[in-house]
Amino acid sequence: MGILEKISEIEKEIARTQKNKATEYHLGLLKAKLAKYRAQLLEPSKSASSKGEGFDVMKSGDARVALIGFPSVGKGRGRQVIAVARTADVVIMMLDATKGEVQRSLLEKELESVGIRLNKHKPNIYFKPKKGGGISFNSTVTLTQCSEKLVQLILHEYKIFNAEVLFREDCSPDEFIDVIVGNRVYMPCLYVYNKIDQISMEEVDRLARKPNSVVISCGMKLNLDYLLEMLWEYLALTCIYTKKRGQRPDFTDAIILRRGASVEHVCHRIHRSLASQFKYALVWGTSTKYSPQRVGLTHTMEHEDVIQIVKK
Repeated sequence: MGILEKISEIEKEIARTQKNKATEYHLGLLKAKLAKYRAQLLEPSKSASSKGEGFDVMKSGDARVALIGFPSVGKGRGRQVIAVARTADVVIMMLDATKGEVQRSLLEKELESVGIRLNKHKPNIYFKPKKGGGISFNSTVTLTQCSEKLVQLILHEYKIFNAEVLFREDCSPDEFIDVIVGNRVYMPCLYVYNKIDQISMEEVDRLARKPNSVVISCGMKLNLDYLLEMLWEYLALTCIYTKKRGQRPDFTDAIILRRGASVEHVCHRIHRSLASQFKYALVWGTSTKYSPQRVGLTHTMEHEDVIQIVKK
């Protein structure tokens, strides 16, 4: 039986197994096996020719956005395309508003299978394999989804018999498996429902109220400006404008940085040696109490601030 058949059999067994106290250990083991087989599926085949054609997209610019649509679903090249999304800063999931729920479910499942976790945070679980001493299990919160016995069974499935485990939040078996595997990617996702001109206003309102969702119509150019605003917000980018002494600020060429960037980050973006020659900076904008304000390297910049750097 191949890996795909094994995955299919486990998924069917999970679907038909009723979830209760008596079956939680069995389900936990099934999920651990499923995660192992999915990881094997993503590994390059040893029998494949070294001359095989790869797939990647050169990273450039200030941020990377993965645009995932329904044609991306499936095996082969489609799976490779989705795997590239692991290196993105934000995922935009393009959905047809007339059949968005079906498409969304399939795409989320596909991304889940390659280790991408959408709009989730990394589980607050401390896990460290050891050379001896058995399994040490502790928790700082009341656990309702995992027990010490289930944690041990999952670890044994991965051939781990000595480890230190500390739960700092109430996590599910799936989240614990993600911590063991250690290669999961957690990233924000914006669900974009297109073709809203083909559905009722009530349905548009329902989709628009969903978390992390934007409704648009590319054909009629509806709500595209709001999509750009949301994308900028999800990327957490900041525009910083520069100013030379005695001249007006240059508003045509902004420096793009991550939210929370300091004056030192601005210096490194302009030139790698500028921070070592830095004396002070004058900043105009919302990050200062008054304009201009003299600041140092640790000052945090805000969106659309203007900066003038003075060297030693």
